[in-house]
Amino acid sequence: MNGAQALIRTLTGSGVDVCFSNPGTSEMHFVAALDAVPEMRGVLCLFEGVATGAADGYGRMAGRPAAALLHLGPGLGNGLANLHNARRARTPLLTVVGDHATYHKRFDAPLESEIEPLAGTVSRWVRRSARSADVAADAAEGVAAAMRPPGGISTLILPADVSWSEGAEPVSPLPVRAPAPVPAGSVESVARTLRSGEPCVLLLGGPAARRPGLEAASRVAQATGARLLCETFPARLERGAGIPSVDRLAYLAEFAAGQLAEPAHLILAGAAAPVSFFAYPGKASSLVPAGCDVHVLAEPADDVCGALAALADLVAPGAKPLAHAAERPGLPSGDGDLTGESVAAAVGALLPEGAIVSDEANTSGLWLPGATAGAPPHDWLTLTGGSIGQGLPAATGAAVACPGRPVLALEADGSAMYTLTALWTHAREGLDITTVIFNNRSYAILNMELNRVGAEPAGDAARNLLELSRPDLDFVALASGMGVPASRASTPGEFAAQLRHALAEPGPHLIEALIASL
Repeated sequence: MNGAQALIRTLTGSGVDVCFSNPGTSEMHFVAALDAVPEMRGVLCLFEGVATGAADGYGRMAGRPAAALLHLGPGLGNGLANLHNARRARTPLLTVVGDHATYHKRFDAPLESEIEPLAGTVSRWVRRSARSADVAADAAEGVAAAMRPPGGISTLILPADVSWSEGAEPVSPLPVRAPAPVPAGSVESVARTLRSGEPCVLLLGGPAARRPGLEAASRVAQATGARLLCETFPARLERGAGIPSVDRLAYLAEFAAGQLAEPAHLILAGAAAPVSFFAYPGKASSLVPAGCDVHVLAEPADDVCGALAALADLVAPGAKPLAHAAERPGLPSGDGDLTGESVAAAVGALLPEGAIVSDEANTSGLWLPGATAGAPPHDWLTLTGGSIGQGLPAATGAAVACPGRPVLALEADGSAMYTLTALWTHAREGLDITTVIFNNRSYAILNMELNRVGAEPAGDAARNLLELSRPDLDFVALASGMGVPASRASTPGEFAAQLRHALAEPGPHLIEALIASL
């Protein structure tokens, strides 16, 4: 058995049975081995950033790694932005990076590069397999490292001759360490703080954004009056009717500071102490108000939900979680201008039960949280690392991980262009993904940031770098050219009808929502 076959058999035995791939010459023996190991599903992506983003979306929903197969250092470089997002999401993910044969590296061929330091910027574990006899054990260790709480990226570097050489055998999976229990004393200390009568905010992150954590946190809030907040960009937030609702910490530092203005105590459950996304002249980087004490209930690698449940049992033994009521906005109609608000209302009115929403709507999505809070239960995936171009690939991986659930990708126009080729994979794999492109022909968030950083008023040259026009992007033509049925809506009535149709019909669809300028 060659190294590639032993590698793939070890991966499937360890629960890694999907590989999002953009291979090259050095990875051909890995590709050939897929025929020998049919348990591994290979999914072709036309750009490495789609492969890594899809592996991220898969890991968030499946709770176990997918593999992303990349071609040498340049391929890894192309995939880094979405690996950055996956690192911030603490997604379990295995990157397999092919490399030149061991004896070929000294010749400094045109694609030769230093892969280890590049991989180290996003990976918690990096290993170069030196022999075909080693590759299976290396793969098992990489999977276990990716699964180690709270989750992260492992990168296995696979030289071509290690892949093609004989003498390899698969190995059994390694045990995965469970999240660390939080000491009772830590829980009791936080309970005393909550009973002090002083204002408290409980900031949730990581697994606390799932239903068990939300229900325990809601019990705490009901009994103590603590305010609940969730990190700005949770990796996966369960929400909807029957689930306790939680406000996300605002992206804009000014708004976040308002949310955190009153508490004497900030309690962290799987979240980090909040900071501003960027530095601004004359403004603080930390969002923790002066005089506020920070208490850590649970670190991300801890049993966060277990700690919240224990805390709820201490301070709220008789309290029940406050579930959000079932409610939907009215379905918009009429021939007026289509706005972000009317799109959000249509999404809230039509969102199916069990949907997975991949949200990269950016400025056009400001109304989405309120409009969908009472929709049937669903999952919400967000832009964890702030590196745009995540939404369409993450939707790809989520749809592969959960084939029985509809996926809705809400995508800003500028962000969509980073990884638009994900649509081709949607069509090729027949994925049940409805994509909505918010087309306002602008990098609207950068127009806002231009003012916030105190730059000079924008002239023609500055505006030219922030507008997506001359020519206008035609997303209907772009989607159709990649095999995805597409339509365009410019009024609330058109959008509502098109969204209803797309959600009712299996397979990929795209709606270009022409958003009126504010």
